[in-house]
Amino acid sequence: MQSVFEKFLEQLLEGVDEVDFRSALASVTSQLDLLAFAYLSLPPRPGDKPTLISNYPAPWTARYLEHQYQSIDPVIVRARVGGCPFRWGPALSGVLPSEAEQRVFDEAAQFGICCGLTIPIIDLRGNFAAITFAADKRDAAFFRAAERYEDDLPYVATCFHMFVRRKLSADRIVDGVRLTAREYECAQWAACGKTAWEIGCILGITRRTAAFHLDNARRKLGVTTRSQLVARLTSSKPSNH
Repeated sequence: MQSVFEKFLEQLLEGVDEVDFRSALASVTSQLDLLAFAYLSLPPRPGDKPTLISNYPAPWTARYLEHQYQSIDPVIVRARVGGCPFRWGPALSGVLPSEAEQRVFDEAAQFGICCGLTIPIIDLRGNFAAITFAADKRDAAFFRAAERYEDDLPYVATCFHMFVRRKLSADRIVDGVRLTAREYECAQWAACGKTAWEIGCILGITRRTAAFHLDNARRKLGVTTRSQLVARLTSSKPSNH
């Protein structure tokens, strides 16, 4: 388990976007014989979109977010209380779901998400997230694997959450416009007077990639020159999201 966890941490350290983090979680999940996963982080501000990183079927995750099922999903409602990891099946043990809650279970089952193990995460800042490992049936092998790594999975979940919070929530809003973590990072170095070549050396990327992110930042902010980009960046009060 130690080598698996070390490789997982290396992937998280090197990750810069959602694709990288999904790949890292997919890799460790596969090695632990827990193939399906979903990480859901609820935003601190009402009305903002949650972060969902998953290898569930795309039609289901799109439907889940479109209908804001996170507000009625019994698994998430239970997880928001905090506490220890818990298992669930067609319903939560000892809980009679409402009609709307049962609909979430039934629709998830249509996409092969029938049971699982969910790990609640409430960090020191009060941010809520949860990681669920799921299966398409009540498979004894799935629950044996979940039980085998029961002490390790909360560490996997917490590490994943902290890296996602640090790197993906490093997305910044400048004058109401969202920049990605990499776009903002490149713009910050540009504001320090660094060229695209120097930024590439600092961040371990090519000059062309650094220039690409700077171009994207300029386009999003509606400016044409680097000096205008820097001026917008320094005059704004960016906020974490």
